[in-house]
Parts: sequence; structure tokens; C-alpha cells
Amino acid sequence: MPLVNGGKIVDDSFVKLAVDTPLPEGGDILVPAERFLGEAEGLLKRSGKVGVIWPNSRDISELVPYLGKIAAVALVFPTFRDGRAYSQARLLRERYNYRGELRATGQVLRDQFVFMLRAGFDAFEVKKQADAEAFMQTAKRYSVFYQPTGDGRITALHRRMQLRHSEGVGT
Repeated sequence: MPLVNGGKIVDDSFVKLAVDTPLPEGGDILVPAERFLGEAEGLLKRSGKVGVIWPNSRDISELVPYLGKIAAVALVFPTFRDGRAYSQARLLRERYNYRGELRATGQVLRDQFVFMLRAGFDAFEVKKQADAEAFMQTAKRYSVFYQPTGDGRITALHRRMQLRHSEGVGT
């Protein structure tokens, strides 16, 4: 599956492990939530980055104590109609100030890319190479937004206010 990260198609350094897959000696791993919560101490001591695959049906607050120690959180979109991972992403970015990789996985569709970016996702597992290429173009297309969200971009209003302030208007 192609991975888009930072607006580019990249090689995925993470290996996805199942609940019962033996741990490799080193390297970056993504593990299911239940495995991570059951083995967090041991997983975080090994060499390599650790990420967690978090289902949208699980309370994100369970992950909060580990956010400073994990490199990636992969939030799952089981169907295109199920948007709970959007809420999880916003909570991670805005309430819990998570700054690691936030990955969208599952049913990641072209027409939802901008919404996912705005919610704070910065990495996307897509099914087809064509979707990865379309995403790269979409990510470059929009540079200004009106609504504040978890992606860290300033809004059009704040941009105007900054310009006005720097020009000394109204003083």
C-alpha cells in the first residue's frame, strides 16, 4: 500500500504486527491497540520506533499517557461513512498536543483527503498508487482556509490581521 507523508509518496519504515506476531529485534513497528496497552513497557524499551494502530471504537484517552513516547498513531477508518477517526485526530492534535505522525488507514478516499489534512493527519495509507499521486496534488492545491483546525495552519482572518498589523494599519 502506498504511503503519503508530508505531501510525498514515501517508503513506510513501520512494519505492521498482529497481536500474536513475534517482535523483531529492531526496526519500526506498528502494533494493534490491545497489544500496545498490554505490552507498552516492553515495546517502548526496544530499539526502533513504536506506533499503535488505534481503532475508532476505542477511547483515545487510554493512549494519552504514552503520547510522548510513541512515534506514530494510525487511526482506522473502517468505512468511508464512519468518521469517528476525524474526532480522534482532532483530540490528539488539539487537546492532547500530539506532535508525532498521525496516520489515516483503512478506507482513505480521495474526496476526504483535505478533510483529513485539516483534522491533523499527516500520513495516509492509500490503496492505489493513483490515489497517492492525486493526494499529493490535492495537498498542494489549498493554502488558505477559513476554519481553524488541528493542522496548525493559520486561518484567512488571522493571516489578514497579521498583514494589517505588519503594515501598521489602524495605528
